[in-house]
Amino acid sequence: MSKPREEKYKAILDAATEAFAEYGYFSCQVSKIAKLAGVADGTIYLYFKNKQDILVSLFAERMGQFTQEIRHEIVQCRTTQQRLASIVRTHLRYMEENRSLAIVTQIELRQSDPQIREAISGPLREYFQLIEQVLAEGMEKEEIVIRDLKVGRQLFFGTLDAVISDWVISKKPRSLVEVEDVLIDLIRGAFRAKN
Repeated sequence: MSKPREEKYKAILDAATEAFAEYGYFSCQVSKIAKLAGVADGTIYLYFKNKQDILVSLFAERMGQFTQEIRHEIVQCRTTQQRLASIVRTHLRYMEENRSLAIVTQIELRQSDPQIREAISGPLREYFQLIEQVLAEGMEKEEIVIRDLKVGRQLFFGTLDAVISDWVISKKPRSLVEVEDVLIDLIRGAFRAKN
């Protein structure tokens, strides 16, 4: 993709994130996305088939970036406890810095039809696999205690997911960074993590 084309594509995804967060996916019209992106309505269709394609592309692109950022962070960690803490910190900070994206992922994608949920399952599965990989390595090195890897991943992700959901719907959200240490301690205790 050429630089100007890539910039326009990114501008459309940025605008879609804001529009879906503000109006909701179902109520949002493509014309609102175009206006926010500063492009003509028809230009959207040079990049995307329809509104559903925009939502799926947005999630795939942003979730891909998010997972890459986490991979980059955990490479620098020496222990499972450090890796899990790094995932918690990166997840919370990424969502706090991208509140509109958090709204879209926590509210809009959950209300979507099964076709959309299936289309976004790939990037989400990649994140789940990354968490499971960290947990499996920790089990192998006896740095954490888990009886069932899938349940461990569900506990870990579910905890983060619940905190983000609460933050998104709260009328007075507090900083996610403020709860990092609390979550890390909770997860450390749940997995009986060793230093």
